[in-house]
Amino acid sequence: MKLGIVGLPNVGKSTLFNAITQAGAESANYPFCTIEPNVGVVAVPDERLNKLAEMYEPEKITPAIIEFVDIAGLVKGASKGEGLGNKFLSHIREVDAIIHVVRCFEDSNIVHVDGEIGPKRDIETINFELIFADIELIDKRIDKTAKLLKTGDKKYKDEMATLQKIKENLENGITARSIDFTDEEKPFLKELALLTIKPIIYAANVSEDDFANGIENNVMVKEVEQIAAKENSEVLPISARIEEEVAQLDDEEKVMFLNELGIEESGLDRLVKKSYSLLGLISYLTAGKPEVRAWTITKGTKAPQAAGKIHTDFEKGFIRAEVVAYDDLMACGTYAAARDKGLVRLEGKEYVMNDGDIVLFRFNV
Repeated sequence: MKLGIVGLPNVGKSTLFNAITQAGAESANYPFCTIEPNVGVVAVPDERLNKLAEMYEPEKITPAIIEFVDIAGLVKGASKGEGLGNKFLSHIREVDAIIHVVRCFEDSNIVHVDGEIGPKRDIETINFELIFADIELIDKRIDKTAKLLKTGDKKYKDEMATLQKIKENLENGITARSIDFTDEEKPFLKELALLTIKPIIYAANVSEDDFANGIENNVMVKEVEQIAAKENSEVLPISARIEEEVAQLDDEEKVMFLNELGIEESGLDRLVKKSYSLLGLISYLTAGKPEVRAWTITKGTKAPQAAGKIHTDFEKGFIRAEVVAYDDLMACGTYAAARDKGLVRLEGKEYVMNDGDIVLFRFNV
């Protein structure tokens, strides 16, 4: 899973990236500090792996991972090549979802590219640039499809109707992710690879004081929440500065620090959970003496395809899966005890995987 962190210059984007990845991307008080995208690979926090490790004492523990890409700041006119526009747009195309950092704090020492704080305006600036880029893409596809209509194939008539529907919405300032598409239209959307259809989480970056004392009275966060609700996006209130402090602490100090602030989870933990939910992802687990490992799959994945995440041969030669739910294994204490109680199931090719399934795949190649 690859997540792109975007935002206008000086909204706390690179500070947040540094904190959650500890990758040390340069952060400075001027636009375009991040010229090439910085990439950080982050382990997905999963306490289940630690519990399984206590049980199996494996040689290694391998968590699932998320790749975060810190993408250069954007300004008005990016779709026309202004600032670092073309690079910005090309890097956005490569990610699965967008983390849009929106500034929701006042600080006279940190300049704003537009001179004053305005979450709604900031969101619209980026959305409009992505919309303009999508309109350009749609216009090119309409020209291509218009020529293919002459073949008389109904497929191209349907494609043209979908393209016109998308263009009309985009021209009215409506992102593709806000449009209702039919089941018949959805496969065509994947082919189009629109920028504004990518799932988005708005990271509402608040001050340390606001985050520690509660964000209920932060009108800027409420503004972001209203926008997100209209387009079925997610909002994550976060303080990049607090995350920056948390990143410097060891595990024990981190827990104490978060407790003092009355926070149960770090921003990274909350961001990962929202990202998984947004993209419809779950994790299944494999456990043994050599390795305890988490594997990321899409909800609804069947056992053979889940096995294919480990190796293509596992999918090709799939025979069955031995499955026990994580909670059942923990309650029993050992795999043997779970099996004796009939909690280890033999599942076939039609079995749909669940989050937290602990699996041993049987295959023959």
